[in-house]
Amino acid sequence: MEHIAPLEIRYIKLGPGGAWAKHCLQAGEMHFGYASIPHDIAHKGDWDAVMQIFTEREGRSPGKAKDSAREIRDFYELGAECLWITFADGHLWWAFANPCVEWLGETDKSKGPRMRKTITPWRKVTIKGQPLRVDHLSTRLTQVAAYRQTICRVKQEDYLLRRINGLEEPVVRRARDARTTLTVIAAEMIAGLHWAEFENLVDLIFARSGWQRISGVGGTLVDVDLVLEQPATGETAFVQVKSKAAQPVLDDYIDRFQRSGTHDRLFFVCHSPQGTLSAKSADPIHIWEGDTLANNAVKAGLFDWLIERSI
Repeated sequence: MEHIAPLEIRYIKLGPGGAWAKHCLQAGEMHFGYASIPHDIAHKGDWDAVMQIFTEREGRSPGKAKDSAREIRDFYELGAECLWITFADGHLWWAFANPCVEWLGETDKSKGPRMRKTITPWRKVTIKGQPLRVDHLSTRLTQVAAYRQTICRVKQEDYLLRRINGLEEPVVRRARDARTTLTVIAAEMIAGLHWAEFENLVDLIFARSGWQRISGVGGTLVDVDLVLEQPATGETAFVQVKSKAAQPVLDDYIDRFQRSGTHDRLFFVCHSPQGTLSAKSADPIHIWEGDTLANNAVKAGLFDWLIERSI
């Protein structure tokens, strides 16, 4: 699907408290209220008559009447090039709508008095198929859902379109580039550590990730350098730390891990592998090497620790 470039963008609340959202999202429709405003008046664009109904019959202030009339006008006059968004079921949904407005009149609570059909189904994913989850969107955008009326402009248009079009935020792109550089440098510093400092680094990474050591570092254990426990789940882990290792060494420790049967996971940590390391097993075996190891150290906040030991 090609990138979208709408002429207008509007947020619409699908019913009081989202009461019409389920029907609209499933049926490919967009419902709107203000049942007191006759369809024929709105359809022919007699906005003075609409204002008169709001002020004289309903007693609204001129300001509130103007806001409500503007919403109705948007619903009737914004064409097929307008992008409509809403929030429901933890996602942002978007669609373009047919300009024709149909009058439904008084219906049950699942529908509004007037409706526009969407040109395509409501979507809750980007054009690349990535979910548009509300908890992954900036509050700069999602705060529009707090709008007390029904239809309003979207201030964060550029951000919204980048998200729907599956484009990364410029600041995020710069941050990822900086993090890549940081990881490369961290890997170089890790490769230069003394073996004892390397074991301490691995111990610190696990400790800052919530694992608790239930054995010494190195020491007299025959088959393992570290034994860890995850208090939240009760899992235990068998950890082997090697500055350099080839596949036969990894295979040997996998065999020891499987024969022991006393731990839930095996972590094999090696900063300078000799060749490609792989675990040909369905067991929970984790291989930390190169960028994976460096990235875990950075995420654990140990970059400064590495600098201090590289001076």
